[in-house]
Amino acid sequence: MNILVCIKQVPGTSQVEIDPATGTLKRDGVAAKMNPFDLYALETALRIKEKVEVEGRGREVVVTVLTMGPPQCEKVVREAFMMGVDRGIILSDRAFGGADVLMTSYTLAQGVKKAGDVDLIICGKQTTDGDTAQVGAELAEWLKIPHVVNVKALGEITAKDITLTVDLPDYEIAERIPFPMLMTVEKGVFEPRLPSYRKKLATADREITWLKLGDLEDSDSKHYGLNG
Repeated sequence: MNILVCIKQVPGTSQVEIDPATGTLKRDGVAAKMNPFDLYALETALRIKEKVEVEGRGREVVVTVLTMGPPQCEKVVREAFMMGVDRGIILSDRAFGGADVLMTSYTLAQGVKKAGDVDLIICGKQTTDGDTAQVGAELAEWLKIPHVVNVKALGEITAKDITLTVDLPDYEIAERIPFPMLMTVEKGVFEPRLPSYRKKLATADREITWLKLGDLEDSDSKHYGLNG
């Protein structure tokens, strides 16, 4: 089973400026951290990995993280390794800069296609810099797979599907969704674990896959970043 988690490096402070020419955040020189909502997505993936590998009679689960950003976003991938993630992919190219929600989801979709066969994609509910809560759903639409948002609990996991509890404004529902699929998780789904110092040492030299515009299936720069 292959699980992919989308993560993002966001400003570590609310004191950020907007570029008047592009309308995007000025990120240079600003302290950064992993998007807090993504920690819940990571924990969900790792809990599924542990559950399936224990109950699945030797069935292996590989957890990959995918992020888009400047080279310094490697820091959040290394942090994910320290939590127990197996693989990391970074989409980094000047052509991706200034992307809005639509172009961000499209770029991530191109990255997912390079990741190989993926059964389950997990995203945090939203990011603390954009706050749109739209990227997950749009990513699923680009990939033409089912998606469920506002997941608050997990149920049965089989080789073919997963049962989820979804938090809607007035009630909760249980949904059984076939793989491949995407879900976005609420903050209360699990308590995120802390990074492990032992895993930090063990993964210090772990290779990360870096992807540029020319590596993608669609390498037309007009479809990315501010151009897109």
